Parts: sequence; structure tokens; C-alpha cells
Amino acid sequence: MSGTPEGTFEALRTQLREAAATFADGPGALEGILLGMVDDVDRAVREPLEVFPVCHHSPASAVAMARRLREKQPKVVYLELCEDMAPLLTELRNCRLPVAVQAYATEVDGFPADWAPLSVVAPITEASAEYQAIAYALDTPGVELVLVDRSSDHVFQWDARAEQPVSPDDPEAPPAEEEAALHGDAVGVEIGDLRPRFAELEEHLLRHGRVRHWSEWWHQYVELPLGDADHDTYRQVMFLIGSLFRRLAPGDPHRVRVDEDRERHMWTRMREHLAVTGTDPADCLYVCGAFHAASDVEEFGVHGAGTFEISPRSGTRWLHGLIPSSHTAIEAQFGLASGSVSIAATLWAKNLKRTRVKPYRLTGQAGTKKTTPGRTTPGTTPPPAPQAPTADQLTGFLRRPPVLDQLDEAELLGWSVDIVRAARRSGYLASTADAIAVFQTSILLAGMRDRAKPTPYDFQDAAVTCIEKDAVPGRRDVRRLVEIMMGGDRIGQVGYDALPPLARDVHDRLAPLNLKLQQRGVQRALLDIAGRPELEACSDVLWMLRYLMPQGAARPIMGERQLGERPIQESWDLALGTHQRALIELGYEGVGIEQVLEQRLRRRAYGPQATAAVVLEAVEDATLYLRSRRLADELGAHALDVLAGERSADGAPEVLRRVRRLLAHYRTSEPALPSWIESFVKTGYAHYCTLLPMAFADEDATVRQVGAMLGFLFSMEGLALSLGCDRTQLELAVMQSHPQEPSKVALLWAAQVQLGRLSREELRARCDELLGSPLLLPAYPRYLSGFVHALEPVPALADFVVEAVSNAFGRLPDPVLLPWLPTLITTLRSGGADLAPLLIREAGRIFPGRLAALDEWVPPWREPSGAPRGGRTVRAGASRGVALPAAHPATCDAVATLLGWDGAWQPETAGPEGATLLARHPETAAALEVLLATARPLPGR
Repeated sequence: MSGTPEGTFEALRTQLREAAATFADGPGALEGILLGMVDDVDRAVREPLEVFPVCHHSPASAVAMARRLREKQPKVVYLELCEDMAPLLTELRNCRLPVAVQAYATEVDGFPADWAPLSVVAPITEASAEYQAIAYALDTPGVELVLVDRSSDHVFQWDARAEQPVSPDDPEAPPAEEEAALHGDAVGVEIGDLRPRFAELEEHLLRHGRVRHWSEWWHQYVELPLGDADHDTYRQVMFLIGSLFRRLAPGDPHRVRVDEDRERHMWTRMREHLAVTGTDPADCLYVCGAFHAASDVEEFGVHGAGTFEISPRSGTRWLHGLIPSSHTAIEAQFGLASGSVSIAATLWAKNLKRTRVKPYRLTGQAGTKKTTPGRTTPGTTPPPAPQAPTADQLTGFLRRPPVLDQLDEAELLGWSVDIVRAARRSGYLASTADAIAVFQTSILLAGMRDRAKPTPYDFQDAAVTCIEKDAVPGRRDVRRLVEIMMGGDRIGQVGYDALPPLARDVHDRLAPLNLKLQQRGVQRALLDIAGRPELEACSDVLWMLRYLMPQGAARPIMGERQLGERPIQESWDLALGTHQRALIELGYEGVGIEQVLEQRLRRRAYGPQATAAVVLEAVEDATLYLRSRRLADELGAHALDVLAGERSADGAPEVLRRVRRLLAHYRTSEPALPSWIESFVKTGYAHYCTLLPMAFADEDATVRQVGAMLGFLFSMEGLALSLGCDRTQLELAVMQSHPQEPSKVALLWAAQVQLGRLSREELRARCDELLGSPLLLPAYPRYLSGFVHALEPVPALADFVVEAVSNAFGRLPDPVLLPWLPTLITTLRSGGADLAPLLIREAGRIFPGRLAALDEWVPPWREPSGAPRGGRTVRAGASRGVALPAAHPATCDAVATLLGWDGAWQPETAGPEGATLLARHPETAAALEVLLATARPLPGR
């Protein structure tokens, strides 16, 4: 720039001073604000290093930026963006916009641990001024792009976690779809946060502008007037708006301090770069938000007086990458009205056609048209012409009456027809009459709001008024249909070359599936592993992705993964393109998916809230997904320490279930049990014996948990005794248990039966006593609940539980049974649903299989003691021997010949047969007698 005269805005100052004196009855605060705004504009315009103010995702800013870059052709572009994100910008050409530049840290050093993981994103769309500057700098030879804003680490250093999240413009808007969560809970960094921080000011602007939200006000009163404005007018107006919002923004002191520190940081970095390179400030361009362009800090300008010391970064290790973004995600994160970014993209395309400005696009940019030969490229743009001194364009702009665009009836009619067509596809009963109503209502609303041409927001209100009824028949309402029709929610995509190594490795390993994994939506993958063994590696990757990524990214339709089993056929629904952000963030945790999974398992097993059940689950997952014996042994050894530190029975059911499964796996797949699981069984046996009396007496311990403890002790008893445990410890623990709750009392009786301290006849007598006592009868369902849970440690009591339930139904009269029956059913359903199949099988074995036999059937527990027990009766006079061999001797002869046996048939004896083996082989009986005489008797037998 050749400079700006000192008295450029003197006429404007005089007019504002007279206006302040007229409206405020004399000089005062109003005059100071108005004249201060002019001073801010004057100072920014006269700065030797040209300051270019922008607004985030503003089509007017993007058009003005493209035009100015072609005119000025700066050699250095200073951009308000985190300085540590510079290496990623070259990867934008491998992506389809919109995308977001992300800085990510999983482990923090210097920040509170509960802040982790830290994430900072800066979304970039094609209709944004920053993308125009980036594309110009990267594709123009000899141009340097310098990012001057605070680093991602300083974002959190200066963040006191006191700011409240920005609420959307339209609080009544329906919740956004899954695309709104593409940025997650990341902190957003944007260029040009132009929104009033003074609530009364924003309310005043919305009320007098006759608009619903801030995005509509900006579209109507800034975007449209500046869409085809010249460079000087654009800059001065944006400087004025930034100064207005800055001077009328009391805000909280923390946010004001952060904004000023950012401005000091940026000017300090620019002066450092100019001093090192010796670049002429006239050959540079500083792109920043209009709010920061009108700064009044001492460090402002190339010749700023203040000095700002930039604090060192913390020890946090930051990782950087690109993640997909969308219009909805940008609106949700920065508090914009729903559909505003899509409308801005449509306006950007219209501005390009109207102004004939050629935008900058990165060479090879995905999703854009290729440059045809013969057109002028950024590197061959003719040199700029000398620029004349800047004149006062602000006064004329403020005096100019609003330009009333002529109504484009064809465009409005096309919108009306399209929205009716879209509404009918979504289930609305819309017709041609509704299209006419939307057309006329749009014109009516625009007239009520002093507009000659309806804006997209007017049309949206008209469509909602005329088409939407009481209920939404489909998945989308009319407001969302208008947004889609105006351009839709464009969703970006990160290209393969810009993905982190882990994500590229996943795509490479899943290549045999022959699917377009980067494509959004759900794709079906069929894996015939038996016919194509190489697909088993793909199956391993898919199961790990299912474990690590959100639900829906990889969902199995057919097939399961269990210990000791090999897959044969599998079917998957894959949506890796839809969940591309989650896959990219996995790459921040490691270079391979196996490494990330191992880190997750370790973090979960060694976490402060980890229990023995959680650690055993990690052992099972390490065996199931990684097939890593080393990691399983390490985590299993850690499970011993965790189990020894537990003082309750809360995790006993899960511990029992997982230990049984791991034991079954190791016994069938390996020649010997791992040392850690033997130690776990030995430690668990002693541990649960110690906790058993307290668990019986503890009111917080449920009968299911106590039953699981007994199940561990009884089912692992053989292995524990072989490892050196003492059964006396278990017997003493049972003897010391004195429960009061009926279900636990029944559980204790079952344990005593298992140990031989209580016979079945005594247990049956106690149940008969309960049924015969009117005082104890209401508690009988709870006793039954205890017996049902006793099937876990003592499954041999299944026939007795069936007997107890049958006696209750058989002995109780209807006046007692009917009120008691709902309690019994709810108790069994809530407390013993997983054990019900065992009871059903036992009942099927005991009860007769045919209805005709029910009348003559006698329950086994009512038969005389000498009668045979079981569900089948023995016919009188039936032979007690094996009848089939005698009836069909030819079959036995053939089998004997096959085995090489030439024996003869023995004659059938009339008297009762004794134990003939004992008479034929007395040596075995004599040896057993000696063994029993010298052996120590078992306690309790």
C-alpha cells in the first residue's frame, strides 16, 4: 500500500460528533464510542502491513480475499491459525472439503488429568477466506504461509475452563443428526468470531432487523451488501463492525484477556518473522478476524511499542491430523443457526457467478473440477498495478440506502415446487396448492420485514408455516428439508494419503474384501473363511475394530468370536467412511491397531477402578482378539493382586463366569494350565473362604453374589485341593456363617448338603416345616429364591428344587397360593432367570412325558424308600438284566467276532445275580480294604 492520508476520516468524525451531541444532549460516552470506532478503522487502514479482516465461513470475505490476492499477490501471508498446525495444510489437497485440522493429545503433562484427551479443531470450507489464503500460498511459487496464532498447547494453557459453551442460535431447532458430532467435544478455533458479546446489543439488532437469529441478521445486513463491494469498502466496513462489537462487549475478564493475549501473540510472531527474513511489510498480508483487526493493544502494528513474552509449551505431546467435518458439525460447534453454513455455500457460488471472481483451489483438490489447459494459473497472474491511496469509503457506505433486489419469481417458484416435491417424498400430504401458498407467503413475510426479495430464511419460515402439520410423518421435518434443498449438509472426507499410518494399515488389510471403505454409508461384507482362508486376517481386524470403534462402525451380522473357536463364515455391516473421525483418532494412539488395543487393555486393567472381574475380562479379550499369551499372562498375574485387595462379593458372579470360561479354554487348547490361573484359583479359594461369613451376614451382599462365591469354592475345589489348599478352611467358613435373610439361609442349607453336614431328609423336613408354619409361609418364595441360586454351587439339588416348588403348589390351598403366586414368579424371574433352564430340564426328567400317564404318576419323593426313584416306573415282572442281547444274540456274536472274542453264552440263572466281579477278582477288593483302613477319614463325611 502506498499509504493513507492522516485526514481521511475527518469528515466522518465531524458527522459522528454532531450526531452524538444531538442524540446524547452533549459529549459523553456515546461520542467516545463513536469516535473510538473511527479511530480503530483509521489505525487499521494506515498500518503498513495490510490487515485483511474476515468473518468465519463468510462468502463475502472469501470473494474479497480471492479478489485481493489476485490484485496484491503478497509474498508472505500471515494467517490467524494455530502455529503448530502448519505442516498439515499441505494435506488438504488430498481431502474433500469440508475438513477440520485437528491437534490431539491422549496423555497430558502440565494439565489436569481429567481434561484428557485434549482436542483442538479448526474447520475449513471452500467458502472461507482462510482456504483461499491457504490455496494461494501453497500453489504459488515464492509465497510463504506463516501461521501466527497461539499453539494448541496455549489454547489450554490460557483456558481456565470457565467459559460456558455457546448455545445455538435456534434453541428450538431439532437435534442434529450424527454428522453434528463429527468434531466430538473438541475446542474450536475459528477466524473471525463476529458475534456481539453484549446480549442487549444482539437482541436490539435482531428486533429492529426483524430476524430470528444472528445468522439471518448477518446474511441480510452484511453478506448481501458486501457481496460485490470493492476492496476498500469491504475492509473499512469490517473494521467498523469489529470495533463496534469490541467496544460494546463487556464480556467476562477471562475471555477479554485471552483475546488480547492472542493479538499480542500474533503481532509478536509477525514482527519476529519480518526481522528474521527482512521482508517488506508492504509485500505481506495479515488475515485475521475483524474482531482482532480492530485491536487496541500496545503490540498492534509493525511498529508496536509493547513486548509480549510467549510462555513455553507444556510437556504434552501433541499429534496432528485431519478429520472429516460437515456443515452441521460447524453449526453445532460454533453456535450458528441450523442450515446457515449450507446457505453460505450457496451464496458463495452465486457471488462467484455474479462477480466473475476466480477462486483459488489447491491443485488436485478432491471434489473440485480440474483446471482446463490454457487458463491462467496462480503462478502466472500478471503483476499487480500500483495502488492509489485509500479514500474514505465508509461514509458513503453508511449513507447509502439499502439496495432492494428485484424479486426473482423463477427462482422462488422453483424453490416452492422443489420443497413440495421433497415434502411428499418424506410423507407430507403436500400439493400444488401448498406450493402456491409457500410462494405467496414468502413474498408476504419478506414485505413484512422490509425486503423486496425473500431470503432463504423467509422461504424456510413460509414452508414451515404452509406445509408442516401437527406431526412429522418422516425422519426429517420441513425445516431440515429446506436446508437440504438449499445445498444440503456437505460432509468432508480425508483422503487415503492424508490418513495416519494406522488408518492406512486398516484399509490395506481390509483390501481383500473389495469394498469402498472410504465411502459413507453401510456396506455389507461377506467372509467365506472356510473357502478363502486369507479372509481370516480380515476377520481379526474387524473384530478389533468392533472393540475399539463406536457402535455401528463394524457390526457383525453373522458369526461370533469365542475362546477356542475358529470362524467359518461371517457377515458384517461396515461404516468406516461414516466413522472416519474415530478411525483417524485411533491413529493418534499408536501406529498399529494391535498396539492400540493392547494399550486400551492395559489402561483398563491397571485403572484405579479396575476390579478382578475387569482384569479377567481384559485377559479374555487379549486371548480372544490378540491371541497374545504374553499379555494374558501379565494381566492374569495382575488379577491376583486385584482380587487379594477386594473386600466384598460384588464381582464374584463375573469372576466365576470368566474363570470357568478361561479354564475350559486352557484345558482344551494347551497341554498345561498357565501358572497364573493356578495361582488365581488357589488365591481365590482362600480369599472367598475368608469373605464367606461376612458375605452371609452383609445386608448389601445379594444372594446371587454369595451363591457365586460358593460356586467358585465348590467348582474349583478339586483344582484348589490339588494345588495345596485345605478343605477344612471351607468347612470352617460355612460353620461360621449365620445368615438372617431367608434366601441366604436356604443357600447355607444347600452348602451344608454339599459338604455332607446336612442330609436331604433333614433338608426336606425343614422345608415341610416352612410350609406348615403360617408365620413363615410368606417368606417361602425367598427361600425358594435361595434354593434356585444354590444351583450355581450345587447343581445336584435341581431335583430337590423341583420337589420344593411342587410341594408348595400341591399342599397350599387356593386362598393362600393365589396371593402368594405373583411374589413367587417375580422372585424367580428376577433372581434366577439364568438358572431356569436347569430347572426346566430337571422337571422334564421327573414329570411324565405324556398327559395320559399323569393320573397314575406318583412323585418320586412320595414313593417308599425301597421303590426305584426317577420319572419312569418299572413294570412288575420285568427282567432286571439286559434284555436286548438275550433277545438278539446274533448282534452280540457279530460284535464279539469283530473284537476277536470266542467266549460262549452263560446260562441264565433263576436266582438274584450278585456282584460276580468281586468273586472273580478278589484281589481288587482286598487292596481297596487296605487302602480305606490306612487312609485318614475326611472331615464331615
